[in-house]
Formats: sequence, structure tokens, C-alpha cells
Amino acid sequence: MSNKHKTFISCHHLNDESYKTAFKKIFADIHDIIIPWDVEIGDIDPNLKTETIRQKIRDEYLKDSTVTVVLIGSQTWQRKHIDWEISSSIKDTQNNSRSGLLGIFLPTYSLTSDNKYNPNTIPPRLYDNAKCGFAKLYKWSNDPSEVQRWIHEAFERRVKVNPDNSYPLFVNNRTGNQWQ
Repeated sequence: MSNKHKTFISCHHLNDESYKTAFKKIFADIHDIIIPWDVEIGDIDPNLKTETIRQKIRDEYLKDSTVTVVLIGSQTWQRKHIDWEISSSIKDTQNNSRSGLLGIFLPTYSLTSDNKYNPNTIPPRLYDNAKCGFAKLYKWSNDPSEVQRWIHEAFERRVKVNPDNSYPLFVNNRTGNQWQ
């Protein structure tokens, strides 16, 4: 498969930055199956107004990407920027077309023995899109052909399945063990 996509990588920077770095090294540097795109720590001034941050994410960081990969760790669901990245990714606007969406459970995420997850411990907007068939969720893999297939299938789904962007945008980061 020679389908290489501009892939935006969304993660909880404080907890999961090392996995984002590994993902880029494995799938961009070593196997050359993606063109990685992401926001690095310090790229966006946290003191900007909320709408300005959302616009920067959409117009500067998601622009031209075709698939968004959410790396799911134990606290990923709590982060407002991840919610905003997912929301912006699945919007089809005049300036930015809709991206495909998928989630990858990191080894730090506690799946049950039969690989099940608690829906209330992944980003709610990602969960809604997994429910409606727009997004798929996978367990971490180092296999480039498998990950390339996941990304390409998400790319194809973006025009075949309507996403669910109805969840209210996060105003702040969240706390606790799960969302309600």
C-alpha cells in the first residue's frame, strides 16, 4: 500500500509526549508511511483567547492534514485542546476539508483482559464518532502495514460516514476519573 497521508497526531503532551515521539519515529522516520503533523509544546500561547487558540489549531496545524490520530492515554479524555483538535478535524469548512479520525490506545491505557475500554475514559467526541462509525479505535501497534491500513481506512471513511460533532466543546480541562 503506497497511500501516505498527512497525519495530525493529537496527544496529552504532559503524559504521552514520548509515545507521540515514538509514533513519529516509527511511522514517519523509519517506515515513511505518514507525513506527521502536530502541535509541539510551546507552539501556541496558552494566554490567547479560547477562540484564537481554536482558530490557530484549525487554520495553522490541522490545515491540509487528511487524518487525525488521537493517542489515547489514561488522561487524554481530560484535555480541552484534544477535544478542540478532534472537533476541528471532523468539520468540513471552506478553508479546511474534513479529516479522517482514529484513536490508538497507548500501553499506559488500562484495557480489560478482553481488550475492552471504559467509554467514559476516552475523549467524549472520539467516543461519539466511534459509536457512529466515523472513527475506529485500535490497540497500539508497531506494525507499519497495520497502522498504514488504519490511517488509510480513516481517510476513506471521512467522505463515506458523517461524523458526530454534537458534543459541547470543552471550556476547560477536566478532572476526575471519567466523564459523565
